[in-house]
Order: sequence, then C-alpha cells, then structure tokens
Amino acid sequence: MSRKLENKIAVVTGGSTGIGLATARQFALEGAKVYITGRRKAELDAAAASIGPQAVAMQVDSSKPADLQHLVDTIQGADGRIDVLFVNAGGGSMIPLGGITEEHFDDTFNRNVKGTLFTVQTALPILADGASVILTGSTAGSSGTPAFSVYAATKAAVRSFVRNWILDVDKARKIRFNTLSPGPIHTPGLVDLAGPDAAQQQGLLDYLASQVPMGRVGEPAEVAKAAVFLASDDASFVNGSELFVDGGAAQV
Repeated sequence: MSRKLENKIAVVTGGSTGIGLATARQFALEGAKVYITGRRKAELDAAAASIGPQAVAMQVDSSKPADLQHLVDTIQGADGRIDVLFVNAGGGSMIPLGGITEEHFDDTFNRNVKGTLFTVQTALPILADGASVILTGSTAGSSGTPAFSVYAATKAAVRSFVRNWILDVDKARKIRFNTLSPGPIHTPGLVDLAGPDAAQQQGLLDYLASQVPMGRVGEPAEVAKAAVFLASDDASFVNGSELFVDGGAAQV
C-alpha cells in the first residue's frame, strides 16, 4: 500500500512533545523524512530517537531568525527543498486581564506570531512547488476562554496569516496554506496549565471534556492524522481553510 508522504521532506517545529511529536511520528510512518525542532536538546534528541532513522533533530528557537536561517540552510544543503512545513512551535499561559505583563505579552507573541511568520518567510525560498504549509491554530482563536486572551489573540493572528498568504505567493508555485486548529488535546502543555498538582490537572481535563460535545478531550494522534490529510495530495484543493480537530467544541 502506498504511503501518503512517500519521499517527502517535512519540517515540524515544536516537534519534541505533544501534537508536534505525534505529527512528526505520523509523517514518518507515511514515508516522509522529518526534521523536528525544539528549544530543549535532550527532549528533542529523545523524540527523534523515538521516531526512528527518518527523523532529524535540530535545536531551534523559532523566535530567533538566525536559528531559523540555520535550519533552512541545513535542509537546503541536505535535501534541497521542503515539501511539508508544519509550524507548530509555540505555547502560552493563563493570565487574566488586569494581571497581564509586558513580559507575558512579548513572550507569547514572539513564540506564536513572530515565530510563525519568520519560520514561513525563511523557508519560503526552498518550499517545493505544490508544498503544504500548515499552521497550528486553536479553538481559542475563535472563542472566548477566561484568562487566555493573549494566547487567543496570537492564534487569531495565525488564522489571519493564512487568509493573506494564499494571496501573496505566486500561484504558479501551487503552495497551499491551511490552519489546523485543535481543541483541548491531552498534551503536557495543556495539563501544565493547571500546575504540578495531579488532582488539579485531572480537574482541568474533566472540565474541558465537559465543554466538548463528544464528552472527552482529544489525543495528539488525532490531530496528527488531520495534519497528514492537509500535508498530502488528498487535500490538493484545500487552501486557506481552518480545519478544527476539537470534538465539535468550536461549533456550538
């Protein structure tokens, strides 16, 4: 049986854990060579080892243009192109209006907005004709969440990037841009929002599950399979879209 990403060169930023790791693993299973990036070398190397020989780990801080240029130069030298770019690096924390600091704002926007913009712009010259660019959005970007306004604003910006970039790139290159927006997904990043206490973490998961029409939180592998669809030729006429993987949470 043919694999959907056979001989493709894929990049997953923020690939050392959670959705990024699950997606990198699924891309590799579908035949791609996968470059994964992250800021923490030990976790990144462990993630690459868990994926197997098709994974290449590169320590990159996506908010630093010099790191991104080194990533792109390395890929260009080794493989000459990028067929799939999954821009997943980022994150956020919960602080309500009245407590938001300049440091919190700058850190969140640098990771989620600046990092996304310059990852794509730096990679643009070596994106293959027909490449798929996938940005990680969030249901938070289109709905309200207490104490999460700064993170939500960054994800609304990510969605806006996609709507505009499909008009910026030469149509002859046939590059597709789409947003993949998870709802609550059982990842380390999500449970860490509740702090280190296990009971509080479970309480957060239970609360989030109660807000989802399907009655549960999602798993990283479920997002990864949606990413494979957007990355593959199965989505050849899908462009500028926002695909929710959220159990229906953003639809009610």
